[in-house]
Amino acid sequence: MSDCIFCQIVAGDIPSRTVYEDDTVLAFLDANPLARGHTLVIPKSHHETLGELPSDIGSDVFAALHELTPAVEAAVDADGSTVAFNNGEEAGQEVPHVHGHIVPRFAGDGGRPIHSLFGSRPDLSEDELDDIAAAIEDGA
Repeated sequence: MSDCIFCQIVAGDIPSRTVYEDDTVLAFLDANPLARGHTLVIPKSHHETLGELPSDIGSDVFAALHELTPAVEAAVDADGSTVAFNNGEEAGQEVPHVHGHIVPRFAGDGGRPIHSLFGSRPDLSEDELDDIAAAIEDGA
């Protein structure tokens, strides 16, 4: 996709600080980092959401995340990291190309856990939980 900034990075049309590359995955430092070492891990092929991502490429992306997370943490002497995907515009996905974030975390950084993204938790009955679980199982 010629108008996708990540596809342009993969094509070499836009420079990046690449930290990892193989046949299907590219990882580079975020140009607008949330923390020192903030790294993005993307499939080289264009897929907008996780649901559109073929499972074999998803496995490659996760394998790269698995390898890179401790390397990113070590590079910036982080105490931990938040690893996340924003999946769809409503979830905060700004670039419509699947990408995982490795955001190094530090003691006292003021960051909060992923749970803090949401307000009050829904009050779900046992029946509602059973229905949701069944719908997910049927759709998987």
